[in-house]
Amino acid sequence: MVRKVDHIGIAVKDLDETLKFYEDVLGIKCVSTEVVEEQKVKVAFLPIGDTEVELLESTEEDGPISKFIEKRGEGIQHIAYRVDDIEKAIKELKEKGIRLIDEKPRYGAGGARIAFLHPKSTFGVLIELCER
Repeated sequence: MVRKVDHIGIAVKDLDETLKFYEDVLGIKCVSTEVVEEQKVKVAFLPIGDTEVELLESTEEDGPISKFIEKRGEGIQHIAYRVDDIEKAIKELKEKGIRLIDEKPRYGAGGARIAFLHPKSTFGVLIELCER
């Protein structure tokens, strides 16, 4: 089902400040940014090899990233796995009794089709399935 790690999502308070660290200290360059209105988030993409770091800054006080930071602080928010057929993956996971946040794919950053698995079924890790 899973082809590779697509990206690692990191929740941050200040995207510009965080980008300075990644670019100036680690030498990892941002290739693009975008706002995903539906998820109330501004996203920066930093490719590393055949995966990416996805920095996520909330655009709203009630957004999921803002709530995550309020509860847990800045840091890794999710890990995304690339799948070839997201509908098939969702169906297989439902059949296996996995609790899903998204039972139908939605569009995420970069035009990807995504669906989240509930951390209660994944040993505490928010997992995103990602079809590009």
